[in-house]
Amino acid sequence: MVDEKVQIDDFAITPNLRVRLGELETAWQGPPEYAELSDKQLKKHAKKFIEDQVEELADVQERLYASDQYSVLLIFQGRDAAGKDGTIKHVMSGVNPQGCQVFSFKAPSKEELDHNYLWRCWKALPERGRIGIFNRSYYEEVLVVRVHPQILSAQRIPQHLLTDDIWQQRYQDINAFERHLSRNGTVILKFFLNVSYDAQRQRFLERLEDPSKHWKFSDRDLHERQYWDQYTVAIEEMLSATSTPWAPWYVMPADDKWPMRALVGHIITERLERLELKRPEVSPEKRTLFTDAIKQLKND
Repeated sequence: MVDEKVQIDDFAITPNLRVRLGELETAWQGPPEYAELSDKQLKKHAKKFIEDQVEELADVQERLYASDQYSVLLIFQGRDAAGKDGTIKHVMSGVNPQGCQVFSFKAPSKEELDHNYLWRCWKALPERGRIGIFNRSYYEEVLVVRVHPQILSAQRIPQHLLTDDIWQQRYQDINAFERHLSRNGTVILKFFLNVSYDAQRQRFLERLEDPSKHWKFSDRDLHERQYWDQYTVAIEEMLSATSTPWAPWYVMPADDKWPMRALVGHIITERLERLELKRPEVSPEKRTLFTDAIKQLKND
C-alpha cells in the first residue's frame, strides 16, 4: 500500500511556507499502481498494510520503552468528521497499552481555566519510553478560540494582554514549548487530517441516517460547519507558523479513510525508525548472573 516510492516528507509542511489548503490534496488513494483498484480492493489493500504496519510499530514501541530515553508525542487535529478517532484506533491498535496513552481535550474545566492554556496539555505529556497521543490539543487555542474570540473572555486574561498580536504570540509560545520538549528528548509528530467540504457533508449524513452512528453527531457539528471559511484561514496560518524542523506538521488527505490511515502509520513508523532505537545491552556481570539463574532453575 505504501512503499519506498512514497516520500513521507511530501506530506510535511515546509517551515515558514505559506500554506493554502486549496492547493493541498484531500483525496489520496495510494501509489499510482493502485489507480485502477475499486474502493473495495483499495480498502482491502490498505487494511492489510495497516495490519503489517501495526506489527512494526509494536516492535518500535517496545524498543522505545526498553531504551527509556525518548518519548513520543503524536498530535491529531482536523475538522469535525475528519477521522481522528478512527485513525488513532486503527493505527495504534497493536501498541502495548502500558506504553501508550491517549488524551482527548474537550472544553476546559474551571481548574484548567485558572491556568495558562498549555497547562492541561503539559501535565498530560508522555514520560520517557512512552507514546502520548493528543486527540485535539493546545492547537484548539489558535483554531476554535480564534474563530470564536469570545472564548477568550472565559480565560480571564488581563485585558491589556488581549491585543491584535495574540495569535502570533501564541504561535511563538507553542513553537518555544515544542522546542523545549524536543531538546529534552520528545519526538513530536503532528497530523492535520485534511477533509473536504463535500466529504464532511457526506459523513454527517451517514451519521444522521445510520442509527448506530447517531451518537457521533452533535448539533454543534452543523453550527461549526457554518464557519468553514473562517476555520480555513485559521488552519492555514497555524500550519504556516508552527510547522518546524523539531515539530513538523503532516497534512494528510483524509477523504479516503483507509489509505490515509495506512499513510499515517507509515509516517509514524518511519520517523521512529530514524531514532535507531535498541534494546539495552546486558553487562557481562549480568550475563553471568543469568547463567547462574538458568542453572538454578533447571536444577530446581
